[in-house]
Amino acid sequence: MLKNKDFLGFFNLEPIPSVLPERLTRVTAIYAHRGLHAVERENTSAAFVAAGRLGIAGVELDVRRTLDNQLVVHHDPIAQGVVIAQTLRAELPSYVEDFATVMEACRGLHVNVEIKNIKDSDEPTYDDTGDFTRQVVSFLHETQRSSSVIVSSFDEVTCALVRKLDPEIAVGWLLWGVPLESALTQAYVLGLNAVHPHFTSVTLEAMERSRELGLDVNVWTVNKPSDIKAMAQLGVASIISDDPALALSLVG
Repeated sequence: MLKNKDFLGFFNLEPIPSVLPERLTRVTAIYAHRGLHAVERENTSAAFVAAGRLGIAGVELDVRRTLDNQLVVHHDPIAQGVVIAQTLRAELPSYVEDFATVMEACRGLHVNVEIKNIKDSDEPTYDDTGDFTRQVVSFLHETQRSSSVIVSSFDEVTCALVRKLDPEIAVGWLLWGVPLESALTQAYVLGLNAVHPHFTSVTLEAMERSRELGLDVNVWTVNKPSDIKAMAQLGVASIISDDPALALSLVG
């Protein structure tokens, strides 16, 4: 994890003042992880429309960029044997949908837009220019969707860049292999709105610290009834689940 001063210097950021953007929500909301993929292919318009019919608050999706700079929605970096970032849009499988198409299907829902850009052994490419992130943020502005999304990423630099590009858009740092307590402090310094940890790392102490810092905690991926109830009792802002109907019945 980069140190606070490294981020501040890289992006010419000043320390965040005590007043942060208003929290996204005060009540635990339910988000469908990649849509209602129990009945439709994940990360497709059909899956998100089906999820919306449940009456949930929102959905989570994954955005990637093709070789010819088209934004598409797909979780894995590879689709039917081809690397999305190294493939022309027209050469991708037909089930891989455009980001614009999917976002239109998500109207009326809050959308957790995960930018799939991170230096990781499972990812064949990484955009260190910031162009991918700028394109996503520009799209959200052009389509007037920036107020109905939270942009997330496992990549700290990507999160920091989103915040630099738009001081108002909600930004959440996805966490894996990073201690939650230190991540909360880092997110505060960067002026983010939330952290997105795996639910197993969330403790009462961490929730108390998040409230002190004015940060939301949005947890993934919570599927068992006992875990869903536990997260709601801790007061997380939202639960991202593969079984949103179950989660809604327990929390909603």
